[in-house]
Amino acid sequence: MAVAGDAKMIQLDAITKSYRMGTNEVLALRGISLKVENGDFVSIMGPSGSGKSTLAHILGLLDVPSTGSYQLNGKEVSALSEDALSVLRRDEIGFIFQQFNLLPRMTALENVDLPLLYSKKSDSNERALSLLEKVGLTTRVGHKPNELSGGQQQRVAIARSLINSPRMILADEPTGNLDSISETEIMAILKDLNAQGITVIMVTHEEEIGAQAKRRIRMRDGLIQSDERLLPIGAPTATDVTAKSAQAATSGSDWLAYLRQGLKTLAANKVRTGLSMLGILIGVGSVVAMLALGTGAQKAIEAQLASLGSNLLVLRPGSVRIGGVAQEAGTTTRLALEDGLEIQSKIPDIKDIAPSVTGRGQVTFMNKNWSTQIQGVSTTYARMWAAQPLVGRFFSDDENSVRARVAVIGTTVLRELFGDQSPIGELIKINKVSFQVIGVLPEKGSNGYRDRDDTIVIPLNTAMHRLLGKDYVDAFDIEVKNFEAIPIAQQQILDLLYSKKRVPTSQQQDAFQIRNMADIQEAMSQSSKTMSALLAAIAAISLLVGGIGIMNIMLVSVTERTKEIGLRKAIGARRQDILMQFLAESVVVSVIGGLLGILLGGVASLVLSWITGWATSVSAQSVVVSFLFSAMIGLIFGIYPAKKAARLHPIDALRYE
Repeated sequence: MAVAGDAKMIQLDAITKSYRMGTNEVLALRGISLKVENGDFVSIMGPSGSGKSTLAHILGLLDVPSTGSYQLNGKEVSALSEDALSVLRRDEIGFIFQQFNLLPRMTALENVDLPLLYSKKSDSNERALSLLEKVGLTTRVGHKPNELSGGQQQRVAIARSLINSPRMILADEPTGNLDSISETEIMAILKDLNAQGITVIMVTHEEEIGAQAKRRIRMRDGLIQSDERLLPIGAPTATDVTAKSAQAATSGSDWLAYLRQGLKTLAANKVRTGLSMLGILIGVGSVVAMLALGTGAQKAIEAQLASLGSNLLVLRPGSVRIGGVAQEAGTTTRLALEDGLEIQSKIPDIKDIAPSVTGRGQVTFMNKNWSTQIQGVSTTYARMWAAQPLVGRFFSDDENSVRARVAVIGTTVLRELFGDQSPIGELIKINKVSFQVIGVLPEKGSNGYRDRDDTIVIPLNTAMHRLLGKDYVDAFDIEVKNFEAIPIAQQQILDLLYSKKRVPTSQQQDAFQIRNMADIQEAMSQSSKTMSALLAAIAAISLLVGGIGIMNIMLVSVTERTKEIGLRKAIGARRQDILMQFLAESVVVSVIGGLLGILLGGVASLVLSWITGWATSVSAQSVVVSFLFSAMIGLIFGIYPAKKAARLHPIDALRYE
């Protein structure tokens, strides 16, 4: 690349530019050949439709020619990619626009500093302050564009064009929107810049402005009509051009810069930002609240299921064969109360044991009768099977010892015999034997073919000796200390009974039955899986809706900020820079919305727990998962709007209304 002292800066050879308008092709430039020397001050003039603006856009690398050659400082640029043109534009050219193109949410100082975001130079404000001082705006550095006059805004634009020490200034109607005083001031600044060795190319339709350049080019119908030298170029002086290099890959500091830009943009559009966050906020909040309710409910279910026998073994007598013929169940393997005591004393993993006998009984109360299951149990049954009465009480060890005729009835028996009447203290007859009702069992529901509430529980000794006439027990409910010890305890129980009952090896397989409540464990596992799947579906739907909301708002933002995108590209932003800018904004929206959603979900779960009495549990895992999902949603749904913004052509974006 040429240095500041080289004579020739721009060379155009047979440049054409055509546009497609419907079915018609419009030829804006018709073979333009032009040379611009370093340090010149050129004005391009012509009526509307003459092609002067198109030529200026090509000279400024905002547009590319249809055919022909364009060399900038000896480098062919007509075939460069859009990103390569952005880097070259950033390093070589400063733009001054007729409409100023200042970002309204930024101060004068921030507008001047903006190109440094893409040049990766120091973000120190010293150079920006120095440039604002040169254009006479020292006292206005903190003012936003709507607080500045037209002349002051144009001077901010001039300072911005100089921040990267360009070799060429391209001014498009720099005085078109200014009063005569501001016009004079701006032209004085441009002449001073040219005197410092910076090449100035100015597009204007005003004769008195064009006449102040050193060279005047007139255009008509896409052709150069005249080219006259008004003043000699003079020897170009060295400028403070720094070494130019390709941009490095996006770094962590770049991301911070994009995030700062994103926060400023979002803060300037509070309503739109709030609407963007609302979907994510509600989605994450609902997920956290549901996870809290689901986790709390799941823990409560697990605790209840555990109390219903998750660590229980049920031991029953089996049947043996004598001479190949099956005998009555339990012929030689009947269980006695002493067997239970021996099992509990000799096997260390056994926590407790409860013998039981069962039978059918006809129950009557006044003129009502009902056939139900009768269970004779010990007092430990209530704790093992979560059977503490909701109304009344369970019988005591003393009542079991004295064979008291007391009964605790299930809710089905209650409904059939007593209806809405309280049964406590009433006398019922079971197989014509009178019993006093002292409690009502908690409702258990159906278990396959059997209604678990259609039962009456009475003391074990009462059932054996006063009602059912049994001198043996039908089953032992054995509680193991922990779930992991069940297989070992199960085998130890069988070995003990085989030895005590002297069961032959050939008959041991059918001598006893032990059921280990695997169905309850399976129910717990299935309940957990179902709850997790349900919550995952709710989370996916909620966050999907929030993500679609972010994408819609970001698409609106791209449309609203099309001219801003064009400006950023004009001052050196590559596609990647625009992509990262919009992705950063999307992620900021989703992350902040996610954090607020987590807070909302926590509060909502507490309120629901207080109002309904449901158990809730906000876990750290649910908070982390919800936050990560919200960030991912912002990233995923921000990609399409960001890509759409990045693909905008700079000149089309600048022309957008």
